Formats: sequence, structure tokens, C-alpha cells
Amino acid sequence: MSSVSRLLCVRSLVLCLAASLTALLTTSAAHAQASTGTSALDRHLERMDFGVGAAGNFTHDVSGTNYLGVPVEQNTSDTIGALIEVRYTKSPWVGGAVNFGYARYSHNFSEYILGGAQTNTFEVTVGYLAHPTHPIAGLQPFFGGGGGLLYFHPTSGGGKGLPNQGAGTFYYTAGVEKRILQHFGLRAQFRQLFYRSPDFYQNYLNINKRTYTFEPGAGFFIHF
Repeated sequence: MSSVSRLLCVRSLVLCLAASLTALLTTSAAHAQASTGTSALDRHLERMDFGVGAAGNFTHDVSGTNYLGVPVEQNTSDTIGALIEVRYTKSPWVGGAVNFGYARYSHNFSEYILGGAQTNTFEVTVGYLAHPTHPIAGLQPFFGGGGGLLYFHPTSGGGKGLPNQGAGTFYYTAGVEKRILQHFGLRAQFRQLFYRSPDFYQNYLNINKRTYTFEPGAGFFIHF
């Protein structure tokens, strides 16, 4: 009886040790996996920054004739808009950016819409970005380009009842930036967007011309 009891005790002890060892190994593995995941996340965050800035919007005027043969000139007012950027830089020559832009201005169509149609314009673009390794006068240069969508949304009050319209666009950008603090810096850049001049799906406004917008801008960025 005593031998049986000792055998049961030994068996129970072995099972307890095995269970404890299994739990320890499981916990260690989970901790190691979590640590690895955190490190990977940190590495990705260290490559990202979030920028906010103001940008001037200066659009080239275009003119042509509509389907009726009537001359139409489109003039777009100059304004100041906002630009939000999320950038990811893996190496000096490998990086990308997602851009969100907003501006409000008026579109004037001679002979048809005098006084202008007030329009909110939204930009969503994605592009390539590079940061050359050689600074210029202590400033970090960058350049890039990409494409996406412009969305023209006439306002309810001053949009002359025109419908919304989207247009494909491509752009290039170049500028400089300077890290002021560990996680904060300043940025200045120049952008140019190319796209088809909007006609808001009105045949009498369609002159089938492309235009472009110059966007000099400046702002700040937060580096994660």
C-alpha cells in the first residue's frame, strides 16, 4: 500500500512538473512573440510621419468651344487650402505618401456661369517619395510623384445647382524639411497637379481641356 501511495505521489509530482513546464514554455513563447511584434511595430512607426500644412492653389485658366461652337473660358479663383500627408520612409530611396487635400474656390464659365460656382475640392492621392542622403544647407530634400482622385463638390448655396464630379489626377512634388525636435519638424514644398478641367457633366460647359494647379505650401510634421 505504501509503495502504491509513493508511486501515485511520484506520478502526481511528475504530472505537476510537466504541467508547470508546459505553462512556463507557453508563457515564454507568448512573451517572445509579443516582444517581436512590438519591435516590428516600433520599426514601422519609426519610418512614418504625419504632416499638416497650408497650400496655395493657383489654377491655370483654359478656354475652348463647347458642342454648340460657343467659346467658353474657364477661370478658377486663387485660394489657400489644406494638405494632410502620411509618409512612410523605408530607406532614402524607398518611400511612399498618402495625401489628403482640401480647397474651396469658384469656377467661372464665361457666357454661362457668371459670378462663379462655389466648389469644395477634395484630393486623395498616393505616390512615391524619396529622401536623398545629402542635405542642402542643413535641410533634408525630398521629391516624389503619384496619382489619385480629385472630387469637385459644388456647395449647396453657391454651387449653381451643379452636380458633383470626380477627375483622375497625377502630381509631382519637391521640397525640403528640417527636424526641429526628436518628433517634430517643419516642411516646405511645391506641388503641381494635372487633371481634366471639370465641366460638372454639362455639355454646354465641356471644352475637353486639361489644366493644372500649382501648390506652394508649408507646414509641420510629427515623426513617430
